[in-house]
Amino acid sequence: MPVYRRFRNVIRIGPVEVGTYFDGRGRNRHTAACTAPGCGFSTDYNDRAAAELAARTHRCQP
Repeated sequence: MPVYRRFRNVIRIGPVEVGTYFDGRGRNRHTAACTAPGCGFSTDYNDRAAAELAARTHRCQP
């Protein structure tokens, strides 16, 4: 069964969206995910600053 994550504090930096959610153990996690078609970039971080840095430096592969 897939995990349903409720994101909060979502911002968009270029094509990448950064959001915060609680994981299954109740800890804050931060995700950066690219919304460009065919990109597939998505990663989780322990702190918000790292997720925003990844969003700012991400370059989509053609």
